[in-house]
Amino acid sequence: MAVYFLYMKSLGRANGSSAAGAAAYRAGERIRDERSGKIYDHSDRQDVMHKEIILPNRFAGDDVAWARDRASLWNTAESAENRKNARVAREYLVALPVELSPEQRIGLVRGFSQELSERYRFAVDATIHAPRDYAGSDPRNYHAHLLATTREVGLEGLGAKTTLEMNDRDRRILGLGPTINELFHVRQRWAAATNEALREAHIAAHVDHRSLEAQGIDREPRPRIPQAAFELERLGLHSVVAERMREEHQARVAARQAKEFAAEPRNLEDIRRKAREDWLRLRQREAEAAPSGSKDRGHEDDLTR
Repeated sequence: MAVYFLYMKSLGRANGSSAAGAAAYRAGERIRDERSGKIYDHSDRQDVMHKEIILPNRFAGDDVAWARDRASLWNTAESAENRKNARVAREYLVALPVELSPEQRIGLVRGFSQELSERYRFAVDATIHAPRDYAGSDPRNYHAHLLATTREVGLEGLGAKTTLEMNDRDRRILGLGPTINELFHVRQRWAAATNEALREAHIAAHVDHRSLEAQGIDREPRPRIPQAAFELERLGLHSVVAERMREEHQARVAARQAKEFAAEPRNLEDIRRKAREDWLRLRQREAEAAPSGSKDRGHEDDLTR
């Protein structure tokens, strides 16, 4: 079943990250970070299914070879920053539906990356990974890393910081809303793009970017494994943290199931009472969703007659 997952994080000097190193790891390549002189060699990776650099459409007919070369792009991004705490790249990590074919996953990633590139005028280095083949790994874990520059792309290099990197005060001057709205927008757009890809593939599956509560689903949410623990498991190593979080999740699920079982009606009177409570909750939700002035109060005593 298709699942929704989008995680955004930043890479920069403050946390010791290298954009060149991150790009080499995700693309399975050998790249030298010209700023530090360090060489990142991940050319032995076997799980990289697809990789490409996507630029805004306005450069379609221009010679921007520097931006289409992975090492050149990310070394340019590194050299563009002077502050010791500068943010050099942003990453969008997304889960890809296992129901789609490899070509359909590429189309989904390419289309979404192009949409981001047009909106923020940055370059997107998109890589698609297959599930890792090791004990305990999920064979459905197709995913993509969308590594984006924090500066706008120009013909000869990177220019000003994108609007995504501006503080809320500067965004207000430009007539833009708070930065948090961008995260909400991107999350909604990824859900829409994924669902469109599933529809075009004639697959009866659906993802939703909203919380379980907002969707009206009453169940325990899946555990959120920290990135460090997730990366350990991707490398085939054991993570005590991830294991503990899964055990705690199972304990919460078991506790919820026990509570629901204890609350099950045991006699005819309890069954009637629960049916009435469920009906009242349903009518309340319908009334809240109805347009103002048209709320139907219903016949709340129908089930008790």
